[in-house]
Amino acid sequence: MRVIVLAACLLMSGGAMADTVKLHAAGSLKAALTQVAHDFEKATGHRVETAFGPSGLLRKRIETGEPAEVFASANMKHPKTLEKAGKAGPVRMFARNKLCAIAQPGVAVSTARLLAVLLDPKITVGTSTPKADPSGDYAWQLFAKADKVSPGAEKALDAKAVKLTGGPTSQKAPKGRNQYGWVMENKRADVFLTYCTNAVLAQKEVPGLQIITVPEALSVGADYGLTLITGAPKAAVQLADHILGPDGQKVLSQFGFDAPEK
Repeated sequence: MRVIVLAACLLMSGGAMADTVKLHAAGSLKAALTQVAHDFEKATGHRVETAFGPSGLLRKRIETGEPAEVFASANMKHPKTLEKAGKAGPVRMFARNKLCAIAQPGVAVSTARLLAVLLDPKITVGTSTPKADPSGDYAWQLFAKADKVSPGAEKALDAKAVKLTGGPTSQKAPKGRNQYGWVMENKRADVFLTYCTNAVLAQKEVPGLQIITVPEALSVGADYGLTLITGAPKAAVQLADHILGPDGQKVLSQFGFDAPEK
């Protein structure tokens, strides 16, 4: 799969190959795109300089002039905002994800009981930070769906949810630690709503954690968008091609991401 449409709509800075490609990507993509970047470097000889973090904060950094060439967001909104402002090219969906819940070992919870547990006054519900991090936005979409199942649930969950990650002042995990495994290990939440891919990585680091599938009535999917920043060099186009192509998609699948909708 080639990114012909993406490339054609960008202002390319000459035709020369770049030695380094600047990739800004959502934190939930860190494990997968680190591997993708390594494979790309091995195949092409180019170097990939990565910056991972909450997509909304990365978008703001790009808007204020931070050098970037490829932007891989955990939603479609942030890259499309850059596109509308003339700062990036067309946006392509390149992966899909969904919300799961992580729970402490002692919490009696299941898919069927998840909403009741989230609403329990004794249970601390952790989320990421809306607007700064799409994971937080998706959690609030889940709250809105919960209101249709249990009237008043959205207001109750909005009031009790603790925004623990993804914000500009959120405490970061020590280097080398999974953010969500670290948050749960430190007992900052009884249940945490995050991407299923994050939940798997957290459980690998903290084996006692439970992963709970969100019931269909509350399920929220996440569409990941990829764009090239205006002026990106040819090597950045090659990296975007690689992410969208079979090699990149294979790695994303191995890390639990679903293929984009066709």
